[in-house]
Amino acid sequence: MSSDHSSKDPRLHALHGHFERPRQFTFPFCYTPHPMCVAAASEVQRHVDESGVLRQEHGGGKMFGVLVVDTGDGGTAFLAAYSGLLAGRNDWTYFVPPVFDACRPGGYFRMRERQITEVGCEMERCAADPARLALMKEMKDVEEEARHATAAYRRQMEEARLRREETRRGGTDEAVEERLRNESRFMKAELRRMKRAYAARLEELAARLRPLDGRLERLRTRRRLMSDGLQEWLFRRYEMLNARGERRSLPDIFATFSAGAPPAGTGDCCAPKLLQYAYQRGYKPLCMAEFWWGGSPSGELRRHGHFYPSCTGKCGPLLRYMMQGLDVEPDPLGTVFEGELKIVYEDDDIVVVDKPHGMLSVPGRGCCVSALSLMCARYGGAGEALAVHRLDMDTGGLLVMARTAQAQRALHAQFEARTVSKRYTALLDGTPDCPGEGTIDLPLGADFNDRPRRKVDMETGRRAVTRYEIMGRRGDRTLVRLYPMTGRTHQLRVHCAHKDGLGCPISGDRLYGKGGGRMCLRATSLTLVHPSTGKTMTFCVDDGFQEM
Repeated sequence: MSSDHSSKDPRLHALHGHFERPRQFTFPFCYTPHPMCVAAASEVQRHVDESGVLRQEHGGGKMFGVLVVDTGDGGTAFLAAYSGLLAGRNDWTYFVPPVFDACRPGGYFRMRERQITEVGCEMERCAADPARLALMKEMKDVEEEARHATAAYRRQMEEARLRREETRRGGTDEAVEERLRNESRFMKAELRRMKRAYAARLEELAARLRPLDGRLERLRTRRRLMSDGLQEWLFRRYEMLNARGERRSLPDIFATFSAGAPPAGTGDCCAPKLLQYAYQRGYKPLCMAEFWWGGSPSGELRRHGHFYPSCTGKCGPLLRYMMQGLDVEPDPLGTVFEGELKIVYEDDDIVVVDKPHGMLSVPGRGCCVSALSLMCARYGGAGEALAVHRLDMDTGGLLVMARTAQAQRALHAQFEARTVSKRYTALLDGTPDCPGEGTIDLPLGADFNDRPRRKVDMETGRRAVTRYEIMGRRGDRTLVRLYPMTGRTHQLRVHCAHKDGLGCPISGDRLYGKGGGRMCLRATSLTLVHPSTGKTMTFCVDDGFQEM
């Protein structure tokens, strides 16, 4: 099933071996790579290592992609791509070209980019104007002087008030009382005069500063408008194809498939470049995969050699358009779960269930079947089971729901106060290089261009803390217990996978690990206070990993 078309198209590479073709094209946001893609990826990895192109990549690693295609004459071959630029270039002949070459020397984009840079340089000169800096320093000095002077005078006023109170306690006549009142009025008026004097000095300085700041603000506005205009011009140059032969620009696609504008870098990821090139050359896409090769960037969780789904922020709307006309695999996350929901405990106030892996906690993603909906059906009405907390769809284990609004409020208060104790059990791929027990403290933030992924964000992320215990080995995997001290989205998954955490992803984690099969993470213990009786209750279930 291989065909060598390199003499006709140097970017089309022979796929050696005998493979059964996939029946449907890859659903790019959740997939297990097809053997054809695995073989193609191996060829790309060999080329990258032998050519040394990645050694010129300052970030240390890069996302690559492969697209296996039917060449139209019965042959099968593959195309390769990288995300963005590779070592500052977009013209490596082994890989497909960009959809639009904004890097072309002398082109409109580069010319306009230089103009924007010149405005930025002018902003820097304006911001560093000695006259402006001197005024700003003088204003800061006057503000500091005003703060100290008014604080010192307030202390004098307080001391004078105490002396007046002492005088009054010794007895006063009308003349003395009038003198004390006049002293109080004078000091208050003096404080107001002091504040007005400092305010006048600051206003005089601000008036001298306003023309300089106004010029800086005009430059800032000019640069923003130029940048926005150039970005819009660039997006209009990306005329994307789909399998039906239709052609639309990025802004038009996002207007249809998304509520917002395209994020910067849209169209430069692997998948759109591969599909665009295939459509242009008349190749039929068969299957696709993306993988990370090289060191992991700071904050993100990218592991050398692992396959990853396409990003959702930039590629979500775009690929939904580009795959129109292809027979695409169904979204595995949108399938209806048909397993059983085991009830661990129930009474008139709460119900605790053992949610299976693959079931939603609450309705979502266009699927109404969830643990909550099943319990609502059991009790005969939507108001008879109320959500309290959630588990990821890929996470199984203990989930508590309320039977009344009063019980829901009481349980919510416990979760918010972090008095609910939770223990998770997980199987990790590999062996953590860390002590047998300890605490992981890594702040997490959203990866806005690749939801629902999270990343470690040391600057703006929310604090996330997990205590762990390494329990032993299960073949080539490690059994751990995890105790989340905070409740951030994907906290346990990121803390396990990140190099500054346990450094080993949870087995089967499709977002932060290798994927494939079920994710080996279960909520195995839950301790809470019953909302009506006040009794502390602990629920436990097996991890279910013994036979894995």
